[in-house]
Amino acid sequence: MAQAYVTDTGNGGPEPEPAGSGLRGRLAALRKDPGIWRRGIVTAVFAVLIALVMVFHATLPNDVGNLGSLIETFLPWLAVPIALLLVIGLARKSATALIALLLPSVIWVHLFGGLVTDKSGAGGNLMVATHNVDADNLDPRGTAAAMAKSGADVLALTELKAGAVPLYEEALAGTYKYHAVEGTVGVWSKYPLSSSKPVDIKLGWTRAMRTTVDTPYGQVAAYIAHLPSVRVKLNAGFTANQRDNSAGALGAALAGEPLKKVLLLGDLNGTMNDRALSEVTSQMRSTQGAAGDGFGFSWPAQFPMARIDQIMVRGITPEASWTLGRTGSDHLPIAARLTVRP
Repeated sequence: MAQAYVTDTGNGGPEPEPAGSGLRGRLAALRKDPGIWRRGIVTAVFAVLIALVMVFHATLPNDVGNLGSLIETFLPWLAVPIALLLVIGLARKSATALIALLLPSVIWVHLFGGLVTDKSGAGGNLMVATHNVDADNLDPRGTAAAMAKSGADVLALTELKAGAVPLYEEALAGTYKYHAVEGTVGVWSKYPLSSSKPVDIKLGWTRAMRTTVDTPYGQVAAYIAHLPSVRVKLNAGFTANQRDNSAGALGAALAGEPLKKVLLLGDLNGTMNDRALSEVTSQMRSTQGAAGDGFGFSWPAQFPMARIDQIMVRGITPEASWTLGRTGSDHLPIAARLTVRP
């Protein structure tokens, strides 16, 4: 039997609810609001622009201030303006804005939704870690002690200050029997190392190296690299040309590597989205993208906004990838569990 909506009058008896109240009334009022489609046009335009940037970021020009690389470095953070526009659209009760916001929202989920979830597994027979220890680190011993407790079988350190190298060697000696240092980068390992040598990345000094790790599962070529830093300047934009040149040299070295199992550890000063690193990223697989828990942002340590420290593999299966706790550095260390098949 049909039943009328009623409200309690407080006098012991119900009375019919006014026709304009309740959810149905509000929806009816919105349908009758002629401005629901006219309001929020500017918000809708911004939503479409954000969607276009996400879809066509690879075509944004790098000729002026490396604009494309700058946007690609922080591309996941476009979720913030999308959320702000959503709040504006709801506050203005704009159907136009809310419908337009579906476009960037769907694109963002398509691009980055897989990174939000935990894809890590339980397997793996080799754990690796890498850390930019910061040349200005005031507590190198504490940083070394923290990394010794990480559980990594192979540990790569970058931005090693010459005077601090003996401190790291002493602090890590009890955990790692083997190590090699070339310039400002080094590797410590529980397994024997051989054929350690610098890798020329066109800087004039050594910030990259290659070594062979003799694991129980076969030989692995390990590259440790620290590409040049980038800066954001008002008069020059995203100054990354030197880094880009070094990335090309590192990519060439990786392409010429004769071993099938290859590991790249270090601070690349760029993300996997940055097209300027394509000569490296096109031939290597990110452990965070394949088996990570979240975005794995590593820099700056106090409020991580980008993953510029990387662990990449070729011929090796990523099982899990994550960030480690903060040390005295301005970067967070990162780690990965891998399966190396004989």
